[in-house]
Amino acid sequence: MELKEKLISSFMAFEERVDVNDSLHDIRINAMKNFENNGFPTKKEEAWKYTSLNSVLKNDFSVFPKNENSIQYSDVKKYYLHEIDTYKVVFVDGVFSSFLSSTTHDGIDVCLMASALTKPKYKMIIDTYFNQIAQKDDSLTSLNTAFAMEGAYINIPKNKVADKPIEIINFSTGTEAALLVQPRNLIIVGENSHVQIIERHQSLNSNPVLTNSVTEIFAAKRAIVDYYKIQNDTIEASLVDNTYIAQKQQSNVSVHTFSFGGNITRNNLNFYHQGEHIESTLKGITIIEGKQHVDHHTLVQHATPNCESHQNYKTILGDRSTGVFNGKIFVEKEAQKTDAFQQNNNILLSDKATINAKPQLEIFADDVKCSHGCTIGQLDETAMFYMQSRGIPKKEAKALLMYAFSNDVIQSIKIPELKARITKIIANKLGVNMGFDL
Repeated sequence: MELKEKLISSFMAFEERVDVNDSLHDIRINAMKNFENNGFPTKKEEAWKYTSLNSVLKNDFSVFPKNENSIQYSDVKKYYLHEIDTYKVVFVDGVFSSFLSSTTHDGIDVCLMASALTKPKYKMIIDTYFNQIAQKDDSLTSLNTAFAMEGAYINIPKNKVADKPIEIINFSTGTEAALLVQPRNLIIVGENSHVQIIERHQSLNSNPVLTNSVTEIFAAKRAIVDYYKIQNDTIEASLVDNTYIAQKQQSNVSVHTFSFGGNITRNNLNFYHQGEHIESTLKGITIIEGKQHVDHHTLVQHATPNCESHQNYKTILGDRSTGVFNGKIFVEKEAQKTDAFQQNNNILLSDKATINAKPQLEIFADDVKCSHGCTIGQLDETAMFYMQSRGIPKKEAKALLMYAFSNDVIQSIKIPELKARITKIIANKLGVNMGFDL
């Protein structure tokens, strides 16, 4: 049985056993109809022109884990940001692990999406926010919506600052021969509130896993949201990540995406402006090798005046790896005084590496400051020669140049412990010990 047919038949059984309100049943059914009509995306679609899921979809994925799996904290500690205290919402093979988690309802809600979807006290919030900005005609978003149950629910009320960062971690144990997991996250940040969130998907085994994740983020007036995605999974893991962000006036949301591991990674990052004086920041570092494939699709929809957006994506590609950057800035007629910047820089370390870049500006306002740039090249041989002539070995010189290439993104990380962790991952990825604290 093909995966599409398996999902359709599994949905009927899923609907019978979940306990949610009637409006959610309707949302699920409509979402499944959309997926049934459209199926998995193919390269015939313009948005997926350079990314194929065919090799991943050949696996016989289990839709629901057959066994409950437990793992020890000592086995996964290295994947946490354990240098500091954090709230943690942890899932093992798509199932919440209370043992590995640290949730709270003390002033803020850091808990389970399943609780928010099923308990009456959350009904008003779910009706107001759930599936409101997620793209209804996107087939993989629809598939996630149809099966939405497990995931993180984070609600930071008005005038609150989360007292410590929040980690959302999804572990795959490999107990199943192949597993499909579909986490659904809902994050609501109230007026004048602030939160820092770190998201990670991590396989603990070499069995194939496909993660189809959807996150909706709502930032109210003057809210500040710092969101960090660490993508350093095993080569057998593939990820499709859809993140949708709605911002009200004077809010500030930044998303940093660090893509180092995995087989096929597709990041769809969508910002929607719903007020004036908004600031949106989208930054990313991609360092891949072998036959890895990372595809970044970004959209910033400027619909209101006096707003800013800044995009800066750095990509380093080795061996036969493939990178894709498709960034779109859309400025509506009413969005006067928009300041939008987009930059995509790429380094190819191999003649067989490939980058497909498509920066886009669609501007319908006449009083704006918008720019985009894209560069594709190799390491500077003159700089390499200069460093080698001063006693720096070729391997270390190459690594220093690549680190300097990505440094402006690293420096914008606001959690010092996370900055140290990312620099360490980069050093490992580059295969060097640089001999000093980055």
